Amino acid sequence: MKYDVIVIGSGPGGYVGAIRSSQLGFKTAIIEKESLGGICLNWGCIPTKALLKSAQVFDYAKHAANYGVSVENPKADFQAIVKRSRGVAGDMSKGVQFLMKKNKIDVVMGYGKIKAKGQVEVTASDGKVQVLEASHIIVATGGRARSLPNLPIDGKKVIGYREALVLPEQPKSMIVVGSGAIGIEFAYFYNSIGTKVTVVEFMPRIVPVEDEDISKELEKSFKKQGIQIMTNASVEKVDTTGNGVKATVKTANGEQILEADIVLSAVGVVANIENIGLETVGVKTEKGRIVTDAYGQTNIPGIYAIGDVLPTQALAHVASKEAIVCAENIAFNEKKSSHKPEPIDYGNIPGCTYCMPEIASVGMTEKAAREAGYELKIGKFPFVASGKAAAGGNKEGFVKVIYDAKYGEWLGTHMIGVGVTDMIAETVLGRKLETTYKEVLNAVHPHPTMSEAIKEATAMAYGEATDI
Repeated sequence: MKYDVIVIGSGPGGYVGAIRSSQLGFKTAIIEKESLGGICLNWGCIPTKALLKSAQVFDYAKHAANYGVSVENPKADFQAIVKRSRGVAGDMSKGVQFLMKKNKIDVVMGYGKIKAKGQVEVTASDGKVQVLEASHIIVATGGRARSLPNLPIDGKKVIGYREALVLPEQPKSMIVVGSGAIGIEFAYFYNSIGTKVTVVEFMPRIVPVEDEDISKELEKSFKKQGIQIMTNASVEKVDTTGNGVKATVKTANGEQILEADIVLSAVGVVANIENIGLETVGVKTEKGRIVTDAYGQTNIPGIYAIGDVLPTQALAHVASKEAIVCAENIAFNEKKSSHKPEPIDYGNIPGCTYCMPEIASVGMTEKAAREAGYELKIGKFPFVASGKAAAGGNKEGFVKVIYDAKYGEWLGTHMIGVGVTDMIAETVLGRKLETTYKEVLNAVHPHPTMSEAIKEATAMAYGEATDI
């Protein structure tokens, strides 16, 4: 079989890249070894959000009396919650199947490996091998949970995010190692349904990539929810010989033993670049990631890479945009399009964590902005002063905006609270349009909404606040 474009991997990078390639007039095939939609759709973003929604509903039920509603003795059915999550993921995967048919993309199930320049070998689950040919090959094989030498994942007592989605029964206690988005989301979920959770973070604060004010607020909230937080701590070893797990944790005050039913290792993601033929054709890699230019082109003409296999942010929306840029650049070079795509601004990528309260941010943190030499105007608006937050019973958290004092440039926004992941796009678009504080203040925000807190925080930065 001969194609114009072959995409290896069908995650949010791969399937989007295949669709855009087909839209641009290329005969396209996509190779997938497991389920269409990849990790994000089947074992990541989507099913975790389904779990978190169940946790949120349970939390509302437990506190229904606060809203004048009587709900007696609500219970979390762990198996039913997991079943719903899997059902949501399954439906989304079927949606990707429909999109493949709609866009006339050939789906080839099996393990894809670059055999030579322009050739991909696909091994099906029954062992049958076929070789496909294409002028352009896009590697979109994604990533997997990182396993530390002193914390080997066995899938039973020491698990990764994948196992955490489908545990056969709810653990009574859990140690979460790592406080990035994955670890924090699972810590919130399991704690909310009654599991005793301890978070162990190597860095001085949880969610360490976020602004320091966000980290402090989340730690305060999590401790209030009953989650134990250990920072400046590392798991040195685990003993799984007993019924549960004994983890030896090193802290500034010495070592201590933590006991739990299970340990969730959430210490990052490793790129899936082994055994896919990169060495065969000489594709350059550095520190476990594929090296490309701004358009996804590797050092080998005709071979491209997008998504978690790159050293860029390991986020679904980043992979999707990288896929579109890559496909459109191929089309431009093949004279199928007169449009040269704009490279991605990786400094304007939003990050979201879907615990409760949610976290959303984009741009520079206060620390990064000061280190870059900016003089700053900073505004911080607490949701306790928001009418919509008060009406919804969600007064926890705040919006923090950061502007350059000299020109009014919007350097960053950092938010923690209910629904903030749906609010961050305003800042992304504003920064893309080189918006200053003046445009934010002069754009009329609807009242009462959570989103008007962005305008209110901006007003506070410039001494114009009227609602606090």
